[in-house]
Amino acid sequence: MQKIKKYFKKGKIFLVILATVSIFFLGITSFISIRTIKDGSSILAPSIVEAKTIKTKDRVILNLPVKLKIPSLKISSTIDPMGLTKDGAMDSPVGPSNTGWYKLGTIPGSVGSAVIDGHSGFKGGVAAVFDNLYKIKVGGRISVLDSNGTTTNFIVRKISRYDPNADATKVFTSTDGKAHLNLITCTGAWNSVLKSHNSRLVVFTDKE
Repeated sequence: MQKIKKYFKKGKIFLVILATVSIFFLGITSFISIRTIKDGSSILAPSIVEAKTIKTKDRVILNLPVKLKIPSLKISSTIDPMGLTKDGAMDSPVGPSNTGWYKLGTIPGSVGSAVIDGHSGFKGGVAAVFDNLYKIKVGGRISVLDSNGTTTNFIVRKISRYDPNADATKVFTSTDGKAHLNLITCTGAWNSVLKSHNSRLVVFTDKE
């Protein structure tokens, strides 16, 4: 009887230790999950979609975007293909004048939401391509020229501002079966600690 009680007591101690360890690891897992969401370095949470290709007999031609034009803002900018940073955010052009197309997503003019970003408030006070993007109006026209010489026009539907850590799924994805182009730039006050602006401006457009 004493031996049974002894083993029972040891069993209780083992269960308590096991429960404590389980709670600890559960807490760690939850913390990591929440922190991963909270510490996103931009509003971007892009989905990965294969770029559309046009196959011919001798070669494969990509109808890639090469030029962005916004007549009302006198913008004519070369488009560079962009991937992801090491933090999982959409990368941006090195210089202030070019714009960047998210090459892992939708091609402008194809069904889905294509995304193009660009700088505003560039370091040293240098003029940047999207300095005046906030001035664009609903109903304004945006044009994208592709590598095949085709121009696709888009009409501004709405303009929104996002917190840098907000969920931006709707910026990169759509389910309505239509073609969209969304423009992104930094806006708001400059945070010298994070070395970033405290808001993101997103212009949502629909294919004309």
